[in-house]
Amino acid sequence: MTFTYTRTIRFQDTDAAGVVYFASVLSICHEAYEESLAASGINIQAFFSKTSVAIPIVHASADFFRPMFCGDKILVELTPKYMGDDYFEVTYKMVDAGDREVAKVLTEHVCIDPESRTRQQLPSEIVQWFQQWVD
Repeated sequence: MTFTYTRTIRFQDTDAAGVVYFASVLSICHEAYEESLAASGINIQAFFSKTSVAIPIVHASADFFRPMFCGDKILVELTPKYMGDDYFEVTYKMVDAGDREVAKVLTEHVCIDPESRTRQQLPSEIVQWFQQWVD
């Protein structure tokens, strides 16, 4: 099961050549991630302000297949993958209005205690999120 996020490419997302800047793609994917958390019932303001848990991205990769331009409407299809009690991946497939894949992104997340920087179990909110978006 996937979560779908609709996004219009903005001028601020583009570079001097008029196409989406590579770092903007990661930002758009993070928007989709936040929206999927909210759609599963997580209060994202409370979730991201927790001091007892952090879930940083420890790896990201992106493949670009077609340029995206200001004004383009895209869909971001987000699919999380549970990897263990303290780790998960998210795949983002970005498609244009013609249903053509324009980019694919992978992010890897690890749950840690922000003070000790040691791994810890994923919080219940993320477990709930998986139950909604994972087959």
